[in-house]
Amino acid sequence: MADDVRFDWERGARTRVPEVVLAESKSREQLLDIARQVLARQQRVLMTRVQAEKAAILAEQLPGRIHYHAQARTVVVAEMSAEEQLRGRPVRVAIVAAGTSDVPVVAEIEQSLQYLGEPAARYVDVGVAGLWRLTELAEELSEYSLLIAVAGMEGALFSVLAGLVPIPVIAVPVSVGYGVGAGGHVALNSALSSCVPGIAVVNIDNGFGAAALAVKLLGVNAKS
Repeated sequence: MADDVRFDWERGARTRVPEVVLAESKSREQLLDIARQVLARQQRVLMTRVQAEKAAILAEQLPGRIHYHAQARTVVVAEMSAEEQLRGRPVRVAIVAAGTSDVPVVAEIEQSLQYLGEPAARYVDVGVAGLWRLTELAEELSEYSLLIAVAGMEGALFSVLAGLVPIPVIAVPVSVGYGVGAGGHVALNSALSSCVPGIAVVNIDNGFGAAALAVKLLGVNAKS
């Protein structure tokens, strides 16, 4: 592997979450180098924020081993896709999104969870502007072990959802909004300042971070 890449091969065994590659600022040569080393070790890796042109080059150079999800902008480098490895596993996590504009981050969460061994259900366009959509789902959502809430604008979903269910909620503020709500900062501050207990917050648009936290929380729960 090139001198500017020092891959942490033992991170998964050490922390339960293996190293994941943020592709956005890496060159196609660096990504190809990482992918080839991963396959040579008969391992797999998740790449996030992958531009379509970089994914196309990876797929051309490593046919059959590049599993690209355009909506999530993720690539799994592996002999088989994450979906194939998850057949028959129980669904313990639900992703709840305020609006359809939040779907790219929902998809990143979904793909990250699948890579980490957790299938997920999704509920999209259930924001508080039509509160009945959420309250009708409250009982169903309470059956999951954990919820990941995704919202931009004013981020009202986080507090309302956490006030309806008896399980932990991970809040993912997203950069959907305009004016004072642009960039996701209002949603982030809303999540951080919520008066409802039981909300954990990750950074703006950090779908992978939410998935990693969910997997760790589920792991702790399994040991108790």
